[in-house]
Amino acid sequence: MNIAVIPARGGSKRIPQKNIKPFCGKPMIAWPIETAKQSGLFDHILISTEDQEIAEVAKTFGAEVPFMRPAKLADDYAGTIEVIGHAVAWMQAQLWPLDAVCCIYATAPLIQPEDLKRGWKALDSGDWSYAFSVTEYASPIFRSFKEHPEGGLEMFFPEKWEMRSQDLPVALHDAAQFYWGRPEAWVKNLQIFDKHSCPVKIPTWRVQDVDTPEDWRRAELLFRIFA
Repeated sequence: MNIAVIPARGGSKRIPQKNIKPFCGKPMIAWPIETAKQSGLFDHILISTEDQEIAEVAKTFGAEVPFMRPAKLADDYAGTIEVIGHAVAWMQAQLWPLDAVCCIYATAPLIQPEDLKRGWKALDSGDWSYAFSVTEYASPIFRSFKEHPEGGLEMFFPEKWEMRSQDLPVALHDAAQFYWGRPEAWVKNLQIFDKHSCPVKIPTWRVQDVDTPEDWRRAELLFRIFA
């Protein structure tokens, strides 16, 4: 069985109840639920939440909420791996024959069914613990700098100054969309950003993390143009 788990806690501070806030005509969480359904990859699409309102909204769009997340995993410090590990442990207690569990973020409206299919194919292509969405930094991180405490600026990587931009290593970052993983990787709390993970590249113009009102507005603009 392949299972999708969408973590969606109710305690967002910067954008209150962002997981069910209206986004381009539907609650935000509806978009990844529908994409997961369209992919045809999953036997069940579960929501991990401690919030009853989120649970009810998610169920109206076809997701299942067979358990409520404990409060200790719903604060500002609970990590994704721990939350999905809890969900996997629940599934194992039900004796579900699990092949893979895919965490899909509730605030990933730009995710596409084909991305999820590429992720599953990547996970299944070798001895990987995870396969997850990544994207390139918009500008080379080796050209980055910071403000100096005494004024002015200083580079993070001054030794790279004379290198041509095309000769610099390509740096990737988490696209914050989906994370395919083997059940044992989740329950063992295995780190995602490591050698046992396969990157699934997403174009930069289809990636927008949503943490602030500015992020939200940018995501809406991208969605209306490209989705």
